[in-house]
Amino acid sequence: MSRSLTIVKIDGKPGQVYYPLQLNTNPKPVPGPGELLIRLHATALNHRDHFIRQHLYPGLSFDNALLADGSGNVVEAGPGSGTALLHQRVILTPMRSWAPTSPSPSSLPPLSSSSGANPLANWIAIGGITQYAAGAAQDYICVPESEVEACPAHLSAAEAAALPLVGLTGWRALVSKGGCEKGQNVLVTGIGGGVALAVLQFGVAMGANVYVTSGSQEKLDKAKALGAAGGVSYKEAGWEKKLAGLLPESRPYLDIVVDGAGGDIVSKTVRLLKPNGVIAIYGMTVAPKMEWSMQAVMKNVDLRGCTMGSRDEFRDMVAFVREHGVRPVVSRVVRGLDNLDGIDGLFADMRDGRQFGKLVIEIAPESEGEAGSKL
Repeated sequence: MSRSLTIVKIDGKPGQVYYPLQLNTNPKPVPGPGELLIRLHATALNHRDHFIRQHLYPGLSFDNALLADGSGNVVEAGPGSGTALLHQRVILTPMRSWAPTSPSPSSLPPLSSSSGANPLANWIAIGGITQYAAGAAQDYICVPESEVEACPAHLSAAEAAALPLVGLTGWRALVSKGGCEKGQNVLVTGIGGGVALAVLQFGVAMGANVYVTSGSQEKLDKAKALGAAGGVSYKEAGWEKKLAGLLPESRPYLDIVVDGAGGDIVSKTVRLLKPNGVIAIYGMTVAPKMEWSMQAVMKNVDLRGCTMGSRDEFRDMVAFVREHGVRPVVSRVVRGLDNLDGIDGLFADMRDGRQFGKLVIEIAPESEGEAGSKL
């Protein structure tokens, strides 16, 4: 048998309802042609899961398992599948319908959404949606052989589960969109969230000077311990002036801004950005719209939107993590897929912004017999 975690439908309007969690018992899946059966060891929450519980995502499912991030061990290969990953630790790809080298997701029909959320985003992330049965909040999952990457040897199951969605989003924002290079100055806003921390870690590993913002001094201090060159509180009036004072004399400007809030980020950073600098936006939590200025136009600043990434970008991101020994930051781990109260506590951490790093559910501990080889 295999357990899965889903949401239960109750009455309520989008944004006002909060769907309860439910643990289900299902037959153990059997891998089909070209598929792998994976015993999942850990899974992680993302903000999209909190939105799903509030009915703020289109196409949500009350039957399919929640969560996009997962790590586990390949226990069986279906007909015609390769055996190279059999009994190996792997990481699930968190997205679908994004061609390997495509600059954007494949063209798909739009979904209506009363919340105003981007329908396309729901077409490409797995977990808790009708379009894809796959979800990482379950004991066993069957996925196409092409939808996994070998797990870097230095990662624990929890760290591996903490990587996929935020790692891919951060990689696309910093590397594919931002073009980050050694020695550049990068600003990452809202440090503490999974994507922002991934960008910080990637940037530091690349040799960039990474600066951060947060409303919490504790989070700023933790970011500096991870290698941030400096940080400022966005709660302080004129924080951008304080940030300007932190930049090195040899390079007194920002090359890249990676932001997940929107709001006034353009007006706050445009004077600090070099001509042709980049603002990569992966979210807009402040409001669904933001201002653009003529000053940004005159400086030829590039504003680039980005969500998740392609299959090739996911492969490259995992390879970078392996090469540089990057360890995703895990804020808290709850043990047991049946620990609904504990899992609800993780959602509460996310709702209240208490986390510094990823919130992880340990589905099953890795035993010596299950762990297999660490690639």
